[in-house]
Amino acid sequence: MKVSYLLLAEGFEEIEALATTDMLRRAGMEIKTVSISPKLEVKGAHDIIVRADMTFDTQTISDAQWIILPGGLPGAKHLEEYAPLIEMLKKRAASGENIAAICAAPALVLGKNGILKGKRATCYPGFEQFLTEATYTAQPVEIDGNIITGNGPASTIKFAAKIIENTLGKETADSVLKGMMTENA
Repeated sequence: MKVSYLLLAEGFEEIEALATTDMLRRAGMEIKTVSISPKLEVKGAHDIIVRADMTFDTQTISDAQWIILPGGLPGAKHLEEYAPLIEMLKKRAASGENIAAICAAPALVLGKNGILKGKRATCYPGFEQFLTEATYTAQPVEIDGNIITGNGPASTIKFAAKIIENTLGKETADSVLKGMMTENA
């Protein structure tokens, strides 16, 4: 199985990044956290400092199982402004490769760059206007083809479970949820 990568930018939403990483690892998926800055240490939106597994390298991460984008501000804005990431995401979307984004990231990173054109998507309330040419569903988690979107921190467990389910199957996702005592998530 290919490696999945979760991108970290200064001001990322810690719950979305860390809980997603944790759950995918519990499921047996290989996932690495990636700093988009030259430094491995990245400060989240609530001043929690995380040491990423690696720094951004287009060649390494372009062959990913999933590219996962947490929200948070200004983290999602920094991801939106990082040209190498946007270029890679556009190529992934065009070739039907997996992308997952939560909170402000579906709107600021994917929507504003036309990556959600013709797709159903959700995002943090108040960012809907940036879901350019997408259909906003207001659901906690939305799946449309190769793209999974989530609406915010409280939906992170459902968001991560859908990534697991779409990669390893419902049984594995349910097993992870049961182990976390969140079977009804």
